[in-house]
Formats: sequence, structure tokens, C-alpha cells
Amino acid sequence: MSQDTLNFIFIGLTFAVYVVIAVRSRASSTKEYYTAGGGVSPFANGMATAADWMSAATFISMAGGIAASGYDASRFLMGWTGGFVLLTVLMVPYLRKFGKATVPDFLGDRYYSKLARGVGVICAIFICMTYIMGQMNGVGVVFSQLFGISLTKGVLIGGFIVFFYAGLGGMKGITYTQVAQYCVMAFAYTIPAVFIAIAMTNNVIPQFGLIGEYTAGSGDPVPFLQKLDSLNTELGFDRYTEGKMSTIDMFCVTAALMFGTAGLPHVIVRFFTVKNVKAVRKSACWTLLFIGVIYLTAPTIGAFARVNLIESLHQTPYKEAPAWLSDFEQTDQMAWVDKNGDGKIQYYGPAKSDSGKNSVFQAKKPIYPADSAPLEQRIGVNGERLLSVKADMTNPNELWFGKDIMVMANPQMAGLPKWVIALLMAGCIAAALSTAAGLLLVLSTSISHDLMKKIVKPNLSDKEEVRYARIASFVALSIAAWFGINPPSTFIAETVALAFGLAASSFFPTLLMGIFSKRVNKEGAIAGMICGIGFTIGYIIYFQFLDAPKDQLLLGISPAGIGFVGMLINFAVTFIVSAFTPPPPKEVQEMVESIHIPSGASEASHH
Repeated sequence: MSQDTLNFIFIGLTFAVYVVIAVRSRASSTKEYYTAGGGVSPFANGMATAADWMSAATFISMAGGIAASGYDASRFLMGWTGGFVLLTVLMVPYLRKFGKATVPDFLGDRYYSKLARGVGVICAIFICMTYIMGQMNGVGVVFSQLFGISLTKGVLIGGFIVFFYAGLGGMKGITYTQVAQYCVMAFAYTIPAVFIAIAMTNNVIPQFGLIGEYTAGSGDPVPFLQKLDSLNTELGFDRYTEGKMSTIDMFCVTAALMFGTAGLPHVIVRFFTVKNVKAVRKSACWTLLFIGVIYLTAPTIGAFARVNLIESLHQTPYKEAPAWLSDFEQTDQMAWVDKNGDGKIQYYGPAKSDSGKNSVFQAKKPIYPADSAPLEQRIGVNGERLLSVKADMTNPNELWFGKDIMVMANPQMAGLPKWVIALLMAGCIAAALSTAAGLLLVLSTSISHDLMKKIVKPNLSDKEEVRYARIASFVALSIAAWFGINPPSTFIAETVALAFGLAASSFFPTLLMGIFSKRVNKEGAIAGMICGIGFTIGYIIYFQFLDAPKDQLLLGISPAGIGFVGMLINFAVTFIVSAFTPPPPKEVQEMVESIHIPSGASEASHH
């Protein structure tokens, strides 16, 4: 049986399960649409939350980043994991006690202001749109590889599927679909890692293989990490176990990811699907356990992929290269330019270049001749796919690959059984679709419930509210699909990191102060959110979209880390403005005091 056939069988079966669940769990009320009726068990919600968390950035991109940059990519592991601990300790028990299922809903009541609610809606839209554009890019990468089509077509196919089961089932349908998706993802992530660990290190447990010995070579066994370091340095890269990011940028990016996690609306709302605060805490423990399965495996996958890539391709004649290289060329995920005309693939780092770069061509990503161009302009003498951009001849590196492809390429590079590859493809699709659906729901909720119901048309019926939510889903997904095709970064995790910066600079300080400070008032909260997210968005646009010179970065902090500075601005502005304006009403101060008491939490409210 061919690989494509197996892929379609595995993916078809999992999709059939998702669709059946979405149809059978279709939301019939706003409470079911927004919070799944509030009756999900902690175990199921923990699994669903983990699936919501295992986005394309985590499942596909994080291990790819680890494969490409080694230690520097640990910022994603530390930031996202630490942030979830902050979320479960500082945020969700108190927000759940308050009883409002959406962040703008909390802001509107806590800060006794429609304007605060409106600013919250705008912040939620910016955060979720930035996040979902990364997810849609991941959807496109997976579907383009699966069907051998362009990224654009892959995004459109994936977008249609997301809209179908997110718009139809609401939170109720998404919750139980994500339970199934987590099961698929967990097996798809760990089983290939076990196979590769056995082949490379003779260890059944991948984590032990990472700190064990590399036994696959013809020589004596050597420590696996030592093997990685030597491979990197021989080719002109930095040591795999050492980073090259500046300390301040590493700190700021990690902090932005951490505090941004604690302010993500689509994760916060998941804890309103359980019955009470006690169930929230149990659900959080289950979630951390399920997340740990993936996060403890990601470093091993990244490291194994790095070795496989170098061993499979470096100094290999193109005509003798594995078939998967050509497959990834056809889907724009890998490219080779024969700079020296020897017909061999050379993969070198910046240290092998006088210019200090290892770029293959003079563009951010491969650009190809039109399909109507003559054959000699599209196919090279060795059978490779030719580019229409000029080669960068200032360095000897000839191989380009998208970081996001490494997880999907790893089993093929390691020569694993076809069914393992098919299982991984099903897991990649589950990861990309699960978070995109959750984000889409938050976006539609912010518009239909927090904007239309609470501000514009208070007399909106339940049926009309759900209809507005589904219309908002379609519009939001259309915009996200365009950005998925034209993302601000070719690296999914980098695009998603921008969303965390926006959440850190807007929601995290305002939520934290709203929970623990009785003195913070509406004037301070509104001013803080506007200044924090305004500064962060401006910085991101200037450096990420307008390609401003990197020497102009503030203290060398990249756009992915500037959210931490925006957060500090938010805190400072909120405290200063609150100090010079009247305190909140007495009933609001008493409400803040009451949410610190563990007992007496009410059911989640959707109105």
C-alpha cells in the first residue's frame, strides 16, 4: 500500500470521528455554544485544553525550531510551560469564581464600563487574529504536504474544515472533538520519537536517548549531545547546546510568552466548561500532565531531526538523495541551489562564509518560475526544482528548508514504517485544526456576545446571537486565511509568539490587577490596555511588517519579546492613572474581595 493511501486512510478515519462528534454535540443554546453547558468533566476538559494548547506552533513548529537553532528554541518550552502554571495559579480559579466566561465580559463588569469591555473586545480580536494566522499557516503547510498542493490551496481546504465544525458545534462540539484530537496527537508525537530513539540510541524512552549515547554510526558510541555539537561546529553552526541570542532578548521573549499565556482568552474560556472552582483546579492538573507528554518529547524530536537531516543530505549527490527531498521541493518546503556545480548538496552555517550568512538565495522564501515557463527554467540538470530568485553567492550553503516541516520530515528521514508516517500526518492536522477552532470560537464570541449583545444590541435573542457568532466566524476565518497565506513570518512559532506579546501587554496586567487590587479603576485599566497593546502593535508593525533595520531595535529586543516591555508599560500606566483618579465604587471593591474566597463559586455565566 502506498504512503499516500495510508495517509488518507488514517486522516479520513480521524476526520470522520471529528465530524460525527461535531454533529452529535451541536450547540443548541448560547450556553452550550460558549461554555459547553458548563458540565464537562475535569479529565475530559484537561485533555481538551491540552489539545487547544497543542497548536501548530507547538506540535509542528516548536520541534522544528529546536532542530534548527538548538538551545535558543528553549524559549518556547520555558515560556509556554511556565505561562500555563501562571495561568492556572493566578488567573483561572479567580476568573471562574467571578463567573464570566469571556475576558471582555470580566473587564466590563470588574471595571464597571462599556468602554473597558469594548477595549477588551478590540484586544481579543488583535490577539486571536494574530494567533490564528499562524495556525492557518500551519494548516496550509500540513494540507499542502498531504495533497502535494500549494500552500494557498492547503489553507483554503483547512479553513473550510475549521469553519464547519467550529461554527456548527460551538464550544460543546469543539470540546469533545478536541478530546479525540489530543489522543491522536499524543500517539502521533510519541510513537515516531520512540522508533527514532531506538534506531539512534538503542533507548526505548526518547528522553533517555537524548542524554544517552549515539549508537547509529559506524564508530564507537559517543554522547548524543556531543555528536550534535560536533556536527554543528563542523558545518559552521554554533554549538547545538549553546545559544547565540542575546541574554536580554532571550529573557524578554521567554517572559512575553509566559505572561502572554496567562492572558490568552481562548485558553481561559476552557475552564468555564467545568462545574466549579474545584473542578477547575483538577482540570488544570490534568492539562499540565497531558501537555507534559508533548513538551517533554519535543526536544528529542528536534534533536533527532537535526542529526537525520545532516546525515541524510550533506555532501549527498542530488540524484542519490532520498525521495522525500523531491516531495518537499514540490510543496515549497525545501530548496536546493547547486552553487558550485558539483551536483552535491552542501549544508553549511555562517562560520563557513566570509559574509557571516548562510542564506541560499536572495529572498525570505523560495520563489519559482510560473508553471507555463519552459521546462529548462523549471527543472535543473540534476532534476532539482529551479528557483526564479538569484542565488546568494556570498556563502557556500546550498540547502534551504522550512523549520515547520521538520516534524513531518523526521519519520521519512529516519526511514520509519509507512503507518507511523501516516499517524504523524493525522496528528499534525489535528494540532493545526484544534487550536484554530478554539481561537475562532473566541473571536466570534467577542464579536457576537461582548460587542453585539453587551454594547450594540442588548435585546439580541439567543438565536440571533449564535447567528452573529457564526457570521463573525466566517469573516474572521477569511481574514485569517489571507494572513495564513501571507504570514508576517515564515516560521509558525514566531508568528504565534507575536500573539503572546499582545496578550502579555494587554490582558495579563489588567486581569491580574483586576483580581488582586481593589484600588485599580476603570480609567487606569483602559489607559493601561491602550498604551500597552498600542506600543506593542506599533513595534511589531515597524520591525516585522515594515522591515525596519534591526540595529534600531530597543535594547536589541526582537518583536517577539517586546510584549514584555508593553506589559511593564501597562502596569505603570494603570497604577499611575488609578492613583490620580477616583477609586472604584464600594460594591466593585467588595466584589474583588469576594472572588478571593474559594467557596461559593457560581455557575459559569454567558450573559
